[in-house]
Amino acid sequence: MVMATQQETLIGKTTSELVALLEIQGIPSFRGRQLAQALYKRNVRDWESLTDLPKSLRDTLQNQYTLVPCREKTASVAPDGTAKYLLELPDTEVIEAVFLPYPGRTSVCISSQVGCPMACSFCATGTEGLARNLTAGEIVDQVLYLQSRHPENRISHVVLMGMGEPLLNYPAVLKAVRLLNEEVGIAIRHITLSTVGVVPNIAKLAEEDLQITLAVSLHAPTDELRNELVPLNEKYPVALLMEACRDYVEKTKRRITFEYVLLAGVNDTEKEAHELGKLLRKQPLCAVNTIPYNTTDVAARYRRPTPDATRRFREIVASYGVTITQRKERGHRIAAACGQLKRSALRMGTALRPLPVVPSPEPASTSPQVKESLLV
Repeated sequence: MVMATQQETLIGKTTSELVALLEIQGIPSFRGRQLAQALYKRNVRDWESLTDLPKSLRDTLQNQYTLVPCREKTASVAPDGTAKYLLELPDTEVIEAVFLPYPGRTSVCISSQVGCPMACSFCATGTEGLARNLTAGEIVDQVLYLQSRHPENRISHVVLMGMGEPLLNYPAVLKAVRLLNEEVGIAIRHITLSTVGVVPNIAKLAEEDLQITLAVSLHAPTDELRNELVPLNEKYPVALLMEACRDYVEKTKRRITFEYVLLAGVNDTEKEAHELGKLLRKQPLCAVNTIPYNTTDVAARYRRPTPDATRRFREIVASYGVTITQRKERGHRIAAACGQLKRSALRMGTALRPLPVVPSPEPASTSPQVKESLLV
């Protein structure tokens, strides 16, 4: 019998794969189904609690496999319940995941890679570079681990907006999405995948027949500015990205959300607002989600826009008939907000302290086309 590697985990295998894994060893198929139920439905995280299976089988599996890949290294919790978890993987690499409770729903923001190769100029994760892709099990287990830490809040929404570019880890991400839906029980329409615009894989995703939500990190309406903010734009310019998005909507009939981080004096001026409105007014089934820049220690040249500038930007874009929303901000002061996740602090083992909740910079607009976004 071929032994599994030390880092191979049972989390990340489908029910069918678990059944096949045990059947090869002469173990009845119902044991594989019991194992899947224990891992994905009951969220068992240690061998001793895996009482569905006989002890002899548990001992055999424990000698061959790791049960779960994610272990908590440290965490930071804000008074509003937002929590950032620093998770260590079997090879000692580390990632971050965020728990976000809202009235009536609970979201988690999870990572798809260790670091990120995209090098977006305003994003802390991008400065770390790429260490490696996550496995499907490492992606799924972020959700399972956060659920185990917050059993009183049933996780209902998952967003792949943490560390990494999901569409550059395509096979593992797609398997993880299916596992979250079919095994864990997250509604497929409550799973959001974010990309900075990997055009060939947007086209590939459109063929998958998955009713997920696609979020495209746009951040600029012109090639000149987007090249500066999102280096991938030099390979896949705005026109090509918009064409891929139109094709995606045509094939899936699902709305695309365009993420737009507002950087004071860079992409939040009235000029950029008009250009964005013109770019998206003919784009079918789309909305813009604005995110005022969250300060990081690696992009000090950027500043957060004023509430007046943010409001004016949204009003101009909305005047073109484009739906535009404002991200409900969470986790800014514990470095858990958009663009703030990074792995260098984790590798140093730095414990983070709970910090006060940051008040919203402005009240939500009463305009019918400007509404609060709870994408995460």
